[in-house]
Amino acid sequence: MNGGGREGDRRDDEVRGARRIPGPRGAVDDLDLETVERPVLPPPGGSTPDEAVPEQGAPEGDGDVRDAVPEAGAADEPDAVDPDAVDEPYAVDEPDAVDEPEPAMASATSATPATSATSAATPVLSHQVLKALLGAWALSACSAEETAAVEDHLTVCAPCADEALRLRDAVGLLHTDGSLDLDPTLRTRVMDGCLGRRPARIPVPDWATPYDAETARLDALLRDIGDSEWHAPVRLQWFEDERPATRRTTVAGVIGHLMAVDGLVSAALGLDDPLGRVEVPLSPARRTETYWAATRPPATRAVREPWRDLTHELIRTASLAGRNVAERSVSYGDFALPLQDALLDRAFECWVHGTDIAEAVDYPYKPPSAAHLHRMIDLAARLLPAALAGRRSAGLAGPAKELVAPGEPGRSVHLEVEGHGGGDWYIPLDSPAAVGSPRRAVAQVALDGVEFCQLVAGHISPVEAAAGQEGDREAIRDVLFASASLSRL
Repeated sequence: MNGGGREGDRRDDEVRGARRIPGPRGAVDDLDLETVERPVLPPPGGSTPDEAVPEQGAPEGDGDVRDAVPEAGAADEPDAVDPDAVDEPYAVDEPDAVDEPEPAMASATSATPATSATSAATPVLSHQVLKALLGAWALSACSAEETAAVEDHLTVCAPCADEALRLRDAVGLLHTDGSLDLDPTLRTRVMDGCLGRRPARIPVPDWATPYDAETARLDALLRDIGDSEWHAPVRLQWFEDERPATRRTTVAGVIGHLMAVDGLVSAALGLDDPLGRVEVPLSPARRTETYWAATRPPATRAVREPWRDLTHELIRTASLAGRNVAERSVSYGDFALPLQDALLDRAFECWVHGTDIAEAVDYPYKPPSAAHLHRMIDLAARLLPAALAGRRSAGLAGPAKELVAPGEPGRSVHLEVEGHGGGDWYIPLDSPAAVGSPRRAVAQVALDGVEFCQLVAGHISPVEAAAGQEGDREAIRDVLFASASLSRL
């Protein structure tokens, strides 16, 4: 062909200007295109300006197009080529000027419309548009043309391919075979699990917190001991008729004793008596004897659960009963206490008998907190004037020396409690209605906090209790023996 290579250049420009779909590389891609600046593709539907496509010369050497297609008659007449016809695209007038390359040229020329048709079927979209279509592609919501364009783009763009993979995985999570509805029993199971680990708390009044704390401490001790230790012997002690008294029982018997006396508080709150509906006395000692006589054979660790349930019920009822419930009277037979003092008395007894059980099973058991121990000592100090009056009426204490009107200061003993939960109290001597006064103090006695509580519980004798004494010896003796008389079974 005498076209001077222009036909080959024209076909290369058409190939470079056409919208290409990434696919198997053809012979035309064998060139090193990485070293050639890539042209900017026009928007869909636009034409490519001439200056947008860089010029590309034909390969040097033997690869010239003009050398690949020999002209007709060139073998016979090597000088027959017209120099002026080199620049013309078609210099040969005769149709048979090109013998065999014509079909090849025609084939190459006829392939150009097919390539254009394929490019028109797949839309050319920008990277931003293709990236925005990834979500719809992952959901299979794209058209066929958009799907082909996205998938072609994924073969050359690694970031978009990674994003498409993540989106496809996310779509897979949306298609689950199971129901998304919650199990109707889920809430019940969660609440049961939470309450099993930590029961729901009710705002407990401040005056009921010592009882709540001491019952919880004793219950923790009972949880730790073994089955055989529930039958360990325990010696209960108290002070009666001017001398110490004792009673032997078991760990289970002590818990039964606490439950029997707690029944006095439950009766005041309108709850069921733990001893049943039979007629039972109000005295704590007689209630205990009634319970022990009814439990044959002796109680086992099975007594722990009803006792703990009763303590929970007492605390719950006292907490929800209202503001005036603290003053409700609880009868002990020979005397009565307000509910707030009765629960403090029950807290004191839980601690004392918890110590008895701990000593029997060799278990460490600490005194109550300082705040709770101070309240217990204060209760005993407030009960001492009435105890002194009762002993004086029975001829067990010295006569009154200076009677005063109710509410007036009278002769007093300064009770100084040192250490854990300690403080200062002034005990009136001559009348339970009198008021203790530092100015009318005739004696002073000093004791440790825990030691004073052991005296009130009847665990030590009055003679051995006082660490320091000063003043009227008779007044001191009366106060110490009155403190011991507060103890009971």
